[in-house]
Amino acid sequence: PDSSFDLAMAITLLCLVPDPRRAVRELSRVLVPGGRLVIGELHRWSLWTLQRRVRGWAGDSFWRSARFWTASALRDLLADSKLQPGRVRGVADYPPLGPAARLLAPMDPLLARLGTFGAAFIVVEGVKPAD
Repeated sequence: PDSSFDLAMAITLLCLVPDPRRAVRELSRVLVPGGRLVIGELHRWSLWTLQRRVRGWAGDSFWRSARFWTASALRDLLADSKLQPGRVRGVADYPPLGPAARLLAPMDPLLARLGTFGAAFIVVEGVKPAD
């Protein structure tokens, strides 16, 4: 039913559904006024995403039709669904080597303040306005 949830999350969903606008509108519909929607998606401009695009071009049907997002495009989806865009955060993709990841991880707070450039994953928050 309408206005059923305080929080809804869509994690790597919009990259795979045929109609992302419709999906976000539905998520908005079920939020209570003041409720939050958190969207986490694969960032369009990252090395991680480039690897998935190459897989799709090479014939991997899972990644062939995937859609990759920017923070501004996700914020537009939120606004289109009458949600107030809120916080945006980028998450780095570190090499699968423990020592390298431990060396790079302390830079996360600085990178987050600089924006989503190079982030493998982006998270945006939307808030349903109170009536």
